[in-house]
Amino acid sequence: MNKISLPAQKLAEKYRISTETKENSQTIHVDEVASRVAAFYEKIRGIIDWKEEHLLKRRAIERILKRRIFSKMALTEEGISGNCNFAEPFVMELIRGGHFPNDKIEESKIKEVQDAINKYIFIIRVCQKKEEKSKIELYSWLTEIAACEIEEILSPSIRERALMDYMTEAMKERIKISDNILEQTKITEEEKKEQTYIAAQRALFKLDPSVITYHILKRTYSDWKNMSREKLSDIAENIYEIKENMDKVLEHPISDKFYQIAEKYDTPFLLLGDALSASEDLFSSPENLEKEISRAYKKRVSTLKKRLGRAALYSTLSIFLTNIVSLFIIEIPFNKWITGYYFNMSAMLIDIFVPTFLMFFLVATVRPPSKENLPRVIMEVMKIVYEKELNTYEIKSFGKKKNIFLWGIINTIYLICSALIISLIVWGLSKVNFPPLSHIIFIIFFALIAFAGTKIRQRAKELQVIEERESFLHFFTDPFAIPIIQLGKWLTLKWKKYNIIAVFFSALIDMPFTVFVEFIEQWRYFIKEKKEKIH
Repeated sequence: MNKISLPAQKLAEKYRISTETKENSQTIHVDEVASRVAAFYEKIRGIIDWKEEHLLKRRAIERILKRRIFSKMALTEEGISGNCNFAEPFVMELIRGGHFPNDKIEESKIKEVQDAINKYIFIIRVCQKKEEKSKIELYSWLTEIAACEIEEILSPSIRERALMDYMTEAMKERIKISDNILEQTKITEEEKKEQTYIAAQRALFKLDPSVITYHILKRTYSDWKNMSREKLSDIAENIYEIKENMDKVLEHPISDKFYQIAEKYDTPFLLLGDALSASEDLFSSPENLEKEISRAYKKRVSTLKKRLGRAALYSTLSIFLTNIVSLFIIEIPFNKWITGYYFNMSAMLIDIFVPTFLMFFLVATVRPPSKENLPRVIMEVMKIVYEKELNTYEIKSFGKKKNIFLWGIINTIYLICSALIISLIVWGLSKVNFPPLSHIIFIIFFALIAFAGTKIRQRAKELQVIEERESFLHFFTDPFAIPIIQLGKWLTLKWKKYNIIAVFFSALIDMPFTVFVEFIEQWRYFIKEKKEKIH
């Protein structure tokens, strides 16, 4: 008889506990009319400032948190001062915007959110007194982590954490590191477990550095969420060193090697989590497990198609609107008044529609997994659930030994291809009388879109277990496509995908619109009270 592994049993128990709810607790309510208005605005903003679906909620928390912090606080020589008790309107704004459900979040969560905000504000206060150059970068880093903690308070991800821990334990035994890598990196057993944990988060839920950093901080400091004043003061005094250490952990020399293995084998864990959510007697028999995994797989494929459809629509609209704003607010005025160049209709159409079409093409041409993928997935699930012999995956080296002469030739060819593709774009734009500044902006947009579209295509392969063979055409196109994608990645990392319209919305529209929505809600409550007094 097949025996369920102990980790799988623990995972099932955590999933069962996560469904338990508190009864008779007071919940936060927002006005339905104000909520509809705010939710409509958030949808419009979601089109303009498009982000991948799993980032939308936290990005909203981060954006609103930054706005409320800097609108409520005054920066003085002594540090940050002012009344920062804004957790209640902050949470209500998130609910009105449709990021969290109405009448579901307990009122007690408001105090937890305020305590979390106060913790990060305290750290910022201490940092302000230090003579450091990278304060803005640190403030942004702390706000991102604060947003992660607030999201966890309002919507605890118990099942996700349980699945990440489960995959970490399973993959920790499967990943082996060769002697030469151990000698080169001096990686310890604790570091190996940490890198496996990071890889599991990146592979399973595509978590970004902010969330992973927050999870590592919680593992490093067990009392992170309820820290004493003395401990918090010590953390604040050493926050720059802590940030530097966190960055080093995330940028470990073989971090990508761990991720490549985790990404290849994350599908069985994802489907196991889905099946546990849908069936309480999942492990009653191997036949039942196979049936539920098949059902979860088909549901994921269907959901993936819908998600890609939304990604194609929203990302294309976002790029389209951003291109129009860039053209009419920056490019045309600059070229007209500074350089004396004028846009013709052909140049304008190319400037708007070519990047937009590129994004749509990259997302719309994604193919679903092959039919042979499902049997392989089921087999991998059986291996991790039942106590069977597991395959091991060895990290052998950073790469094959390089012939210096041949490597020099290959690098030269790659640089030539990079220069050639940029030259071809500039030549093509010159043929339709593109002004010089627009050459640079077009290439930046083109690179950012190529990278963003490629990331979406990679997300579409989350169910793929069987390795996909590349066509012979890739041999010729990759040397020209990869430089553009790498440029897009570099720009994204440096500028975090700077979005002109998003900045415009944040600076000029967010604040007045929030006041307007709160006015609607207060007016509705006022009228309701007046009606109740009529007898």
